Amino acid sequence: MAIEAELKAVVRDPEGVMEALEKTHGYGRPEVYKDTYYDASDSALSTGDRELRIRTVHSAGDTRTVLTYKGARLDEASGSKPEHETRVEDAAAAHAILRGLGYRPAIEFEKRCRNYTFDHAGRRMLATLVRVPELDGTFIEVETAAETEVELPEALAAVWTVLEGLGIAEADLTTELYTDAVAAAR
Repeated sequence: MAIEAELKAVVRDPEGVMEALEKTHGYGRPEVYKDTYYDASDSALSTGDRELRIRTVHSAGDTRTVLTYKGARLDEASGSKPEHETRVEDAAAAHAILRGLGYRPAIEFEKRCRNYTFDHAGRRMLATLVRVPELDGTFIEVETAAETEVELPEALAAVWTVLEGLGIAEADLTTELYTDAVAAAR
């Protein structure tokens, strides 16, 4: 089981954080995510702290779609969850399959991202600066994979050192889901 070991924070100095990331890890990849989260008619997924999403990613010269399922949180402090993800060839067919299985779109929104991929502490890391048009502010997500729950604390410690190095304060960490924040903003 792969676990997404991730920490998310509000960014107080977006330009400074972007400059620090680019100085250390090169130019970030700008991408726009079009996310559709699905749920059962009885909201069984969201009430069980699980997520089912189709994401179409638009970047310079490329568009790709991924189907993601995230299980319930394994770590309340970080919000880290088991994650299973696969690329799909036909976004319209993937949406039709989920609807045909009885899932309904629960919420859709866009994320404007700048992604940085790098190695740190012997791990592959992804740092993403995020703007959601419907929300105030900029966020940063830093993630790596943990293979087991036992490995999760070590993975999260490595993620935290990246955030600290970017000047992110512990008080700026958040586990609020974008889905909840966007729903509240609407």
